[in-house]
Amino acid sequence: MRISRSKTEYFTTDTSGDQQATIKLNGTDLKRVKTFKYLGSVVNETVGMEKEVNFRIQCGWNNWRKVSGVINDKRVPVRLKGKVHKAVVIPALIYSLEAAPLKKSEEKKMNAAEMKMLRWMVGVTRRDRIRNEYIRGTIKVV
Repeated sequence: MRISRSKTEYFTTDTSGDQQATIKLNGTDLKRVKTFKYLGSVVNETVGMEKEVNFRIQCGWNNWRKVSGVINDKRVPVRLKGKVHKAVVIPALIYSLEAAPLKKSEEKKMNAAEMKMLRWMVGVTRRDRIRNEYIRGTIKVV
């Protein structure tokens, strides 16, 4: 097995230890990174989940854009749009966050992103002053 010295990086969550220590490979210092992508999740050296929540929201929007032809079509029934949303967008939004210790602000951020998607699907803006519960009930998304 060959290890590339130029591409290899290391990640540590030890914030109380020696921050100046480096790992060397045949005399070459390896680069230390603060965030690391592991099995589709973004791991950060700090305790918070802000980066992971932002990444999940971005993944949700990417999947939403992939199916926007179906979701934004006025001829498609609203319930079918809800089923597509549940099958494609929601798994991307909540992947690896099912048991994560999220703060209230992070939960609100995820709910706001999802409601923005749902409102766009139904063709309703915030100016129409329709409650979120009504939109979720119409689409059958809990």
